[in-house]
Amino acid sequence: MQTILRIGTRGSPLALAQAQETQARLMAAHGLPAEAFEVVVISTSGDRIQDRPLSEAGGKGLFTKEIEEALLAGRIDIAVHSSKDMPTQLPDGLELSAFLPREDARDAFVGKAAKTIAELPRGAKVGSSSLRRQALIRRMRPDLDVVMFRGNVQTRLRKLDEGVAAGTILAHAGLKRLGLEHVVTDLIPLEIFPPAPGQGAICIETRIGDRDVETMLAAVHDVPTGQALACERAFLAALDGSCRTPIAGYATIEAGKLDFAGLIISPDGTQSHTVELQGPAQDAARIGDEAAKTVRAKAGEKFFDGWL
Repeated sequence: MQTILRIGTRGSPLALAQAQETQARLMAAHGLPAEAFEVVVISTSGDRIQDRPLSEAGGKGLFTKEIEEALLAGRIDIAVHSSKDMPTQLPDGLELSAFLPREDARDAFVGKAAKTIAELPRGAKVGSSSLRRQALIRRMRPDLDVVMFRGNVQTRLRKLDEGVAAGTILAHAGLKRLGLEHVVTDLIPLEIFPPAPGQGAICIETRIGDRDVETMLAAVHDVPTGQALACERAFLAALDGSCRTPIAGYATIEAGKLDFAGLIISPDGTQSHTVELQGPAQDAARIGDEAAKTVRAKAGEKFFDGWL
């Protein structure tokens, strides 16, 4: 059978699992066989750069740049991403057309020396490449030694086994998609460890105006997830969020009402400001933008000096 849709993705096991979930949902929605789809693996700069933090190498776009180039060039028809990896500014000609139903947005602790962050020995090493997670760990336990941990999920788990750190924090959604829930020693409540904007949600990027593809994706798009992400991404955009900024934001939708909670925190974890807003789900982007302005006013411009 002729290929109908080429799905672009990174080559990590988690990225492939997300591409395969997208394919499975499209097959079910349209009654198509697997042969109608081709998964195209594309190596990104973010995958290749492992020796330094993303904030020093160029930020979130390192995980999307080459895939977006392939999309614009017509070598693939859709791009499947982790929503939390997406920059708020997309290249001209591209848009986010669909979001799959969101998974659990919580962070999970995987411990070797202890089951929870609170139980870790004083001075223990905790590995993370996320500035948000690093800041939240330091807020909880200033005595811990937070070290940079790059690589895919399997690489990070291997580093734990090798004794590089006593524990690490990973997205619960990713571990579930990989069938690795059994490694979790503690699920951290959202109130203690608010997630990155977009965490747990798969998004699908397309060329603007590609009507046939948009029609196919409409059948798998989850409206509440799209509304929640519109709010969270607006919050991030208004704060100029990147891999250099420890920002958390999480929106939930129930009966047409949106509840949003946002956080900005200094990299050392010593200062933080929160915001909570509610409103109609159809006003998601406006609520996110208003929340960002509110928390920025609370913090004052000096709060961002030196780290934005």
